[in-house]
Amino acid sequence: MIARLSLAVLAALLVAGAAQSADAPKLSIASLGKLKTPLPYPYDEHADAMRDVAAAKARAAAEGKLLLIDLGGNWCPDCRILAGTMDLPQLQAFVAAHYVTVMVDVGRLSRNLQIPAHYGMRDRLIGVPAVLIVDPRTDRLIDAGHTFALADARSMNPQALADWLAQWTP
Repeated sequence: MIARLSLAVLAALLVAGAAQSADAPKLSIASLGKLKTPLPYPYDEHADAMRDVAAAKARAAAEGKLLLIDLGGNWCPDCRILAGTMDLPQLQAFVAAHYVTVMVDVGRLSRNLQIPAHYGMRDRLIGVPAVLIVDPRTDRLIDAGHTFALADARSMNPQALADWLAQWTP
């Protein structure tokens, strides 16, 4: 009886866990080679990153969305691939529905490092892009331990990138 009950509880938890994230959109392209070129240069070296993050966090809280902080640099091919993938219409609409996004230029891992430090990443960044998914109501990092999962975006396909972003959404 206890074993059956435990299995039922486990099954219910698995179903509840699966229901916690939104389904990723099905993307129209299967390979990164189909992305629109030239790939974007998404990071503004002259932006006031602290101001931009604060404004995005306030907007995300007001809209009931998550905050997505994309740390990277225009020199980084993986960062540009991620930005190009996020520019796909299906993924762009999905991201806009679930996240407020802010792009933060970290130079060559030497600029705006106070932002990842605020979320417990006190050591140097180990790679970019680093994606911080933050609950704006609590200012808590949701994807702790997974922030560098897209640092090798060029080895993933567009759908895998979309699926990764979808797993954090309510």
